[in-house]
Amino acid sequence: YQLKTTMKLSLLAALIGSAAAFTPAKVPVTTTSLNAEGELLEVKQKVPCFGATPFGGEPVFIGENYWDKLTLDYGSEATGTFLRAAELKHGRSAMLGVTGFAFHKLGMTLNNISPHEYLSVTQNVKFADLAAMSPVEAVKHIPVEGFAQIFAAITLVEIYELTHKDGKLAFDETVAPGLQPGGLTGDLGWNPLNVRVTDRRRLSELQNGRAAMFAISAWVAAETIPGSFPLPLPW
Repeated sequence: YQLKTTMKLSLLAALIGSAAAFTPAKVPVTTTSLNAEGELLEVKQKVPCFGATPFGGEPVFIGENYWDKLTLDYGSEATGTFLRAAELKHGRSAMLGVTGFAFHKLGMTLNNISPHEYLSVTQNVKFADLAAMSPVEAVKHIPVEGFAQIFAAITLVEIYELTHKDGKLAFDETVAPGLQPGGLTGDLGWNPLNVRVTDRRRLSELQNGRAAMFAISAWVAAETIPGSFPLPLPW
């Protein structure tokens, strides 16, 4: 009996030891990368991301695990900077789209503001004709030359960000600042009113951009697909 008891205890201890061998260890927040000689190359740390601020509390980022995956496992802090800049630019475009869409639907169109009657004389496109259409149809009737001017303006802004740093043209850089890691931030350095840019203001712009992206998507869907938007709109 004593021998059987000893064998059972030995077996139980062996099982516990083998199970402990498969227990995952805690992974530290900071990760390191080593080369073949074992020398330390890089230390990656968590990169903060602007998230949501519920009722004025502390910012909360719902997709933090995925964000850490992009900035720790697949990229770096420069990756996070680029992703924030991309979201910021999409948000700004959406805010412009929401403003233009709302102005059009509320009747605040260029035929009531502009001293010119035509958007394009050569193509015979009048502002009044565009105002009579829906916003989506009006966009379809913009001449090719009009879209060329829009994309030319966007190109100038992008080239400015690629070639400038801290609001100045980078003459002494061998690689354009915008092509360097973390070079594209969405900040063009244009602040004529000298507004103090805080993290709170950056977060507000991102949140407004996110709301605008949802809004313009919903409005375009409601305009093109009847019944796709169940809530009543002010127009």
